[in-house]
Amino acid sequence: METSQSIDPCTPTMSSAPPACPDPGCDVVTVPTRHGLEAVDILRRGAGDEAVGPVLHDDGGDTLGFVVPPGTAAGWDVPGSSCTETDGRGVRLSLEPPVEGSDWLLPPGDADLATDPAVLREALGEAARIIEAADNCT
Repeated sequence: METSQSIDPCTPTMSSAPPACPDPGCDVVTVPTRHGLEAVDILRRGAGDEAVGPVLHDDGGDTLGFVVPPGTAAGWDVPGSSCTETDGRGVRLSLEPPVEGSDWLLPPGDADLATDPAVLREALGEAARIIEAADNCT
């Protein structure tokens, strides 16, 4: 079996440490609230609180935004979500919400770590399957 390591931010690495997110410059993965809340639950159940970084929600309750390392947007292709490069515009990891009309669902911790994009990708996939099964169960 041949293995290789990629520098693609959406490819899992062998490191067990959550990716650091320098301030400023993180990207943000945005998903519908239902999908995002399910993914947060999956991430927190799977590896504890350290598996998920800061998460924003909008005041309208329509979307959640996962803070991910810079560069994630370049390779992000998960259906039902989008990943936006911030280039430091707006996302500052402090306890104050970075965008008017938003608030932290999970505020930044002391280390200001971002959610690993590969782990988030898996959680969003699992969340989509759970939601589909629930919606088809009648």
